[in-house]
Amino acid sequence: MKNDNIYQITEEMLADYYDLSQRKKEIEYRMEELKKIFHGYFDLEVGQNANGEIEMEHFKVQRTIRNTEKFDDAETVYRLEELKLNDLVQIIKKPDGEKIKSAIHLGFLDEKDLEGCIVTNSTQAIYVKPLKSTKY
Repeated sequence: MKNDNIYQITEEMLADYYDLSQRKKEIEYRMEELKKIFHGYFDLEVGQNANGEIEMEHFKVQRTIRNTEKFDDAETVYRLEELKLNDLVQIIKKPDGEKIKSAIHLGFLDEKDLEGCIVTNSTQAIYVKPLKSTKY
């Protein structure tokens, strides 16, 4: 069975990708500008951090405010310990990467001792840039 390479890259595809990525940046920038204007409008009309909406001929724009709450780690731990409520505080054991690297470098720890402990994550990225000789 012949294994045809269905993943062919052409100059046209690279040019298209580059053009689209440039337009994406322009669109995102313009959308951020418009959002600032819309938020400014709602801040003046209904107040900061207030929900609001307006309707025009063909569109409706709504602003919703989402609030999230979380405990300030240091202050909350301090208060709970003051109140002798240590059971409400998590103790999280984590390896200190910098200290481990230093210990290996100084010879206090051998890398072999940590075999199977290192997890490697990979991400993929595509970058298309025009060469100096192109019209872009």
